[in-house]
Amino acid sequence: MPILFLLFVLVPVAEIALFVQVGGFIGLVPTLIIVIATAALGTWLLRRQGLSTMNRARNRLDAGELPADELVEGLILLVGGVLLLTPGFMTDAFGFACLIPPSRRWLARFISRRVSVATLGQGGGGFTMGAGPGPRPGGDPRSDTRSGRGSGDVIDGEWKEVDRES
Repeated sequence: MPILFLLFVLVPVAEIALFVQVGGFIGLVPTLIIVIATAALGTWLLRRQGLSTMNRARNRLDAGELPADELVEGLILLVGGVLLLTPGFMTDAFGFACLIPPSRRWLARFISRRVSVATLGQGGGGFTMGAGPGPRPGGDPRSDTRSGRGSGDVIDGEWKEVDRES
């Protein structure tokens, strides 16, 4: 918690100090124009990049794939949008970095290496780790012939939940 507290205290203090510096150098009105212009540009860029990411995610879902990269990029876009709407030069710089595709993809890869994705597995009704091929969302897993599994035969059985922590 101390890191979050420092973040919520130090970032606004640094932003205020930067506002005072820039305002003293170029004046109040140009400083306010820059802040408003970055918010407008950020909103336009966020909409454009967000729609592009959403379309890529939809295409991956239509292909029966998990759009994990696109979901991470969508989260980064959301954070970037919030940073751009927050008045300040540092937050704008980080917000634009989240919206620019090369830096956003680098950040998404960085995050994806540290996070594992759980997907619903096809055999046994449990969860498996990874983002491999699976049935289309809303589809019947028994008819998934792309992976070579699922001949269409249904095997009736019983299952028991096992507590793996003990």
